[in-house]
Amino acid sequence: MQNDFWQKQKAGKPLFPQLLWSRPENRQQAGKLLIVGGNLHGFVAPAEAYSETVKAGIGMSRVLLPSAIQKVVGPSIENGEFAASTPSGSFSQRALVELLDWCRWADGVLFAGDLGRNSETAVMVEKFLTKCEAPTLLTKDAIDYVVSLPHPALERPNTTLVLSFSQLQRLGIAAKFELPLTFSMDMIRLVEWLHRFTERHAPHIIVKHLDNIFVAVHGEVSSTKLPKELPIWRAKTAAHAAVWWLQNSSKPFEALSTAVHEMIHPS
Repeated sequence: MQNDFWQKQKAGKPLFPQLLWSRPENRQQAGKLLIVGGNLHGFVAPAEAYSETVKAGIGMSRVLLPSAIQKVVGPSIENGEFAASTPSGSFSQRALVELLDWCRWADGVLFAGDLGRNSETAVMVEKFLTKCEAPTLLTKDAIDYVVSLPHPALERPNTTLVLSFSQLQRLGIAAKFELPLTFSMDMIRLVEWLHRFTERHAPHIIVKHLDNIFVAVHGEVSSTKLPKELPIWRAKTAAHAAVWWLQNSSKPFEALSTAVHEMIHPS
């Protein structure tokens, strides 16, 4: 059976080379991205995402962290901003005000992870997804908040989820999707699952499985073969995806597929 919604991307042969030729020529045109993440006990993910957005060619990135981190490291974090935190050091519900203010500045938002497990942070993420319409990517433990309360994200346009295969399994169950997702699936069945899931639900999906990274947007699917295992991949992939998507906002499938290719096989 031929799947006309599935395209395979090879090293040195991006599916959409025209996007490479039309990249912004200066920083003012290259997009503004807000990166959100971290808690008192760790902020590696937002720091990595910030570094990767610079490599990917963002115009400007700002990093929003819980204020508890500032008390430990001081105000010296590059392009760092701080929002209200809980006593345990995660984002509090009150951080939503600052987050929405920064959302108005940014062309897009990346929840990069290391949010920790906190009920107030969960409320903040849920309310953000309903109040801010900017393109938004979520990855790492930010996905866990989506899985716990999936409907705001499943119904929200301009949303990309960069998630592990096990997180995608749990999302499918939470969404009551009728097709099971199993680790024993071959590529054809996985692509069919991604096709049908993203036809029904709004978010774009990026997931790694079977030595490939898959991108699924509104029923279209691309796969990019990995030359080697990428044990740490989600924050990096989400950062590159955010940059390419913001710079090609009307072409999410093309942008996200190109981001994956250029992350793995930079020109």
